[in-house]
Amino acid sequence: MTLGMQWWTMAAMLLSGIGMGTVFDGYRVVSSELKFPRWWLPVLDIVYWMAAAIAVFRVLYASNYGEVRAYVFIGLAVGVLLYYFLLSKSIMALVKWSIGAVRKLVAFTMKCLHILVVKPILLLYRLLVVTFGFGSAITIFLFKIMLQLVRPFWLLIAWMLRPALRPLGRMLMPYWQRLKLSDRLAHIGQIISRLWGRWFRR
Repeated sequence: MTLGMQWWTMAAMLLSGIGMGTVFDGYRVVSSELKFPRWWLPVLDIVYWMAAAIAVFRVLYASNYGEVRAYVFIGLAVGVLLYYFLLSKSIMALVKWSIGAVRKLVAFTMKCLHILVVKPILLLYRLLVVTFGFGSAITIFLFKIMLQLVRPFWLLIAWMLRPALRPLGRMLMPYWQRLKLSDRLAHIGQIISRLWGRWFRR
């Protein structure tokens, strides 16, 4: 192995040590900020060290075909020490700032969705309910007026037809009682009344 390849391998291991420290601090900060359960930490540590070992071996294989020498461990150790003395605080602060920025972005997006989508839909729904209720009230009012206007004619017609309707009523009374139409009509009226109170008396 040439001297240049040895120096290249050592530099690659130094960068690998810096990368290991960066990833370690990053996932520690993320797990702390996102409130991961404590029992997750040993699992994450194992996953981290396995991934770090695979990544370092890949770098080592690319630089000197996987030959393990003393300078490989020296490069890793120097990289880790340089990271923790020079970059650790800055990286942790950057990760915390990134998490805070993402949280603010998500909160801003949710607020915009609430203002631009949810509120207009709720306003439209309330407007439709009020409009429908107002229209129903006007319709009922006009219907009552019409009934009051028609009532005298209806009473006159009923008075004129009463002699003919009495025998017909006696003939139909058994069928009426057998079908229980009065109870069914009363039940339908109760359902309509409950629905009316649910939608228009809030």
